[in-house]
This record gives sequence, C-alpha cells and structure tokens, in this order.
Amino acid sequence: MIVLPMIIEQRNKQEWIAVKNKKILLVDDEEQLLDMVVSILKQDGYTRIRTAVSVKEALEAVRDWQPHLCVLDVMLPDGDGFALLTKLREMTDAPVLFLTARGEEEDKFRGFGLGADDYVVKPFLPRELLFRIAAILRRSYKEEASKVRLAACEVDFERAEVLRGDQTLPLTAKEYELLKALYRNAGRIVTIDSLCEAAWGENPYGYENSLMAHIRRIREKIEENPSKPVSLLTVKGLGYKLVTGEKR
Repeated sequence: MIVLPMIIEQRNKQEWIAVKNKKILLVDDEEQLLDMVVSILKQDGYTRIRTAVSVKEALEAVRDWQPHLCVLDVMLPDGDGFALLTKLREMTDAPVLFLTARGEEEDKFRGFGLGADDYVVKPFLPRELLFRIAAILRRSYKEEASKVRLAACEVDFERAEVLRGDQTLPLTAKEYELLKALYRNAGRIVTIDSLCEAAWGENPYGYENSLMAHIRRIREKIEENPSKPVSLLTVKGLGYKLVTGEKR
C-alpha cells in the first residue's frame, strides 16, 4: 500500500527537477523588470535563465543558447515582439509566452495567431506567472522517448545504453547528457557552447577539446562507421546535429 504513493512522489519529483532545469530566455528592455522576473524565477527553483534587452540580443541568445522557453515583451527598442516571434519560429520550436503591458484583445489575438503559447499582461502576480511558465514547460516537454532509433543502433535512455546488433554498450554520464541534449533538438544544430553547458554546467568554457573527445567516443558506440557518421553530424563552425528517423 505504500509503494504506489512512493512511485507517484518520485515521478512528481523527477518532473519538478526536469521543469526547473529548463532554460528560460527573458526578453524585455526594462532592466528593472528583468531583474524582478529573474529573482522570482530563481526563488522558485529555476537556475538556467538568460536575459536580452533587444530583438538583436534575443536572436543571438536563441541561436547560441537554444532556450526551452522564451518570454517576450511586445515593445522592444529595435522592433516588436510579434516580428521577433515570427523570426524565432524559423529557428526554434521552443514555446513562447508574451509578458507585456499591451493587453488589448487585438494584441492578444495577434500573439496567439502567430503561435504564442500564452499571454500575460503587466502588471502581473508573480504566482500567476510561475503557474503559467510551469504549465507551458510541463505541456511542451512532458514526454521524451526512453528509446530512440538511429541508423545503426538504438539508444535506451532509461538504461543509459546503446544497443547495436548483439552488443550492449553502456553510456558514461557525460555521453548520456550530450546525447540527451542532441536528441531534444533532433534535426537541429546544437551549438558547441550548449553541449558543453549540458555536460559541464553553467560555466562550460574551456571544455571544447573534451567535448570533441566525447563526441568521438559516442560515435564509436552509435555509428556503423565512426569516421563517416550518418547519425551524429558535425556542422562546421557551429556544433553538432543528431539525425533520427523520427519526425520532430
């Protein structure tokens, strides 16, 4: 009678950790408001937060950092959030929440029509913002396959193993984190900085050579011919891309 509640509690804990570990990009030209929202998020357990004060900075952050959620203001010094969302959709499928003083129905309809996931009007209650953010993240990332089929093997994330032919090849902790980050963005380029951060934390600089060594070892496990990879591809000067048979 005690086992089921324990399992539920463990699953809830794992879900909480997964949500709080997502990368959130805040885009607003009011630095005081940015500081406040960052503080609200950190107090609630979020640690991977980045800010931008313009369209230009936001696009650079999305390209280099690949956030899991973008929180956008509509009014920005070098453009507007609606045009920014259109550009973001060419770069990422990450959900978008508008946090703006423009609360007219026409603006809300425009935001949702462009593909926004939610729309919060300033001033806002911190608790409401946290609920909206958590709901978007749970909804957007609630399911991740435990097994992924690649050209020459199957990756079992639940067991941290690669199944290739009659071989079972264990993944190290770093290999697991790197493959997981690549799979979450399957079919898209994952930058070197993003992969280093996934494996080594918030200060990933200086790990580029280690990353290359880990990529080489991963290829030895997942590719039929590691010198001619077809699943884990190098995108010169940018990063790496994982190719699966799934439609993402």
